[in-house]
Amino acid sequence: MEADHKKSSSIAARVFSFYYDGFRTMSEWGKKVWIIILIKLFIIFAILKIFFFPDLLKKNFDSDAQRSEYVLEQLTNNPDTDD
Repeated sequence: MEADHKKSSSIAARVFSFYYDGFRTMSEWGKKVWIIILIKLFIIFAILKIFFFPDLLKKNFDSDAQRSEYVLEQLTNNPDTDD
């Protein structure tokens, strides 16, 4: 009966259960390593984006129409004709 229950559960639930059980039974060393990895990812994607990747389109253009026109022009512009 339990095998039938596992087949009927969704793939997402089984994947979640797999990772949940893995992290729950992980050693203290492994948990510390994952905490360090998550902190580093937060720093890379949140902190660095704020300081090193400003929103130039919002700064240089007033409306969404101007921004979209500029992006379209940059995407369709032939690089050989640039001066």
